[in-house]
Amino acid sequence: MKTYKHTQPGTTILRCMAPIIVIFAVGAFVIHPLILTAILVGIIAWIFRSLTVEITETDLSWYFGSGFPRKSVPLGDIVAAEPIRTTIWNGWGIHYTGRGWLYNVSGNGAVAITLRSGKHFCVGTDEPEVLARQLTSGKS
Repeated sequence: MKTYKHTQPGTTILRCMAPIIVIFAVGAFVIHPLILTAILVGIIAWIFRSLTVEITETDLSWYFGSGFPRKSVPLGDIVAAEPIRTTIWNGWGIHYTGRGWLYNVSGNGAVAITLRSGKHFCVGTDEPEVLARQLTSGKS
């Protein structure tokens, strides 16, 4: 049973990628192989069109609009969850930052999560306080 589910649209990624797709598609009239780049950027935009975060009785999981990639961790492994603000320099998508791996699609809200193993990662969301509260409720 899900105790929390929220999907954030990838507004920022889509707004950034749309003009790139158009530029490469138009450029393909002159340099035909550019259509492959336009298609590749379109596929990336489709993958990152949203980010869904779910909490069940046992796990935290998150996945992008296409359902891939999908990640999850047992709730029992989470020792801390803190709402944070990312910067434009952190970017969007999946990449490594000073706070560990960051998974996000839009905006600058995220939750920094620390696992019992000491591993850190961040999950983007447009409601970081709510997600952090859901992850820490019941923990002492």
